[in-house]
Amino acid sequence: MIEIDTLRTKARLLYDAAVTAADPASAVRRGLAQSPLPAQKPGGRTFLIAIGKAAPAMLGEAMTAIPNAHVAIAVTHHENDTSVKGAELLRAGHPVPDEAGARAAQRVIKVLADATENDRVVALISGGGSALLPAPPPGVSLTDKARLNDLLLSAGLDIVQMNLVRQQVSLLKGGGFVRYAAPAAVTAYLLSDVIGDDLRAIASGPTVSPIGTATDAIETLMSAGIWDATPASIRTHLERAQHETSSTLPEVSNTLVGSNRLSLEAMLDEAQNIGLNARIVSDALIGDVGDAAQEVLSELIARPEPTALLFGGETTVRLSGTGRGGRNQELALRVAAQAPEITADWVFLSGGTDGRDGPTDAAGGLVDAGTLPRIKAAGQDVIALLANNDSYAALAAAGDLLMTHATGTNVADVQVLLIAP
Repeated sequence: MIEIDTLRTKARLLYDAAVTAADPASAVRRGLAQSPLPAQKPGGRTFLIAIGKAAPAMLGEAMTAIPNAHVAIAVTHHENDTSVKGAELLRAGHPVPDEAGARAAQRVIKVLADATENDRVVALISGGGSALLPAPPPGVSLTDKARLNDLLLSAGLDIVQMNLVRQQVSLLKGGGFVRYAAPAAVTAYLLSDVIGDDLRAIASGPTVSPIGTATDAIETLMSAGIWDATPASIRTHLERAQHETSSTLPEVSNTLVGSNRLSLEAMLDEAQNIGLNARIVSDALIGDVGDAAQEVLSELIARPEPTALLFGGETTVRLSGTGRGGRNQELALRVAAQAPEITADWVFLSGGTDGRDGPTDAAGGLVDAGTLPRIKAAGQDVIALLANNDSYAALAAAGDLLMTHATGTNVADVQVLLIAP
């Protein structure tokens, strides 16, 4: 038991190192040094607008570096209780858009529309921004957008596919932010929660050109088998948008200031600092959570020696039940449920760097060979719980939920597999 407890402690240390590396304030400092703002024009004003789970921290650092901004706004999720002195802080629903988010979107649009050619707009973008600023086009209600979001989440689409569709049903996504700010110069600093760091997919790309077209969105919904279930207003909008000519995106500067890969490298450094033989196995643990579990399990089977194996990515869960959980909790539970019997002690952690996994208060799961026995001892059936997508209940029964808090950042998910002698 001492060995398992030690491994669990070390796994948590590595997770904490990943979160620390994604510190939003440090990321903004790096960005401003790497890509300085354009010089202030005579009589011009500076607009600071931060969007995402890391918005308050990013905005706070920007306000320190860029004093006397005309406007300073942060839009983040309800659970983020960080305050920013001198700023307008708006909170909204995530992962499901809500009326507070719709009001925040209209506030941002109004502010951007006030910018002139002498002004400069600084956009601070982080993960979660897509749901936080729902700005449906005319004829599409927020309820319809929420329904679309539910469909996208339940269909098992990856983040790029979801954002492709979301961009086509929004006034701000897919470069809309920049279009509203024109003719002001826009400089954006982005903290990536997207594997591969496609800037078009981070927060659904408010400051970059869209991933695809309305036609691509229709084809994506059809391929996923959810076109007929998509609200009629959205289907009508997309069909109409197919025939519209999109305008060229105004000039904008985009700089990536933090990512999942950087956090993985920080985990690797920390692992080596505490004496672990470590390596990064994959920085693209994506796709179906069941397939991802098999990838992790193959490493457990192949390497029963002292080692720390690191993964990063963002999996998807195709919902078939009505239980509670998230992709990290389900991944951890699947690994525990299917792990082979080996002589070595092992632990596996899967956690979201934002500290929140799905619609729960857990960041993910931290499991070991004793997880299944603990679930059974609590009178629970792990197979039935998995079938119902009820990973939260299963891990709670085992005492294996990864509980942190809202970290104020988001660079997707990280995983740690530790194997003892």
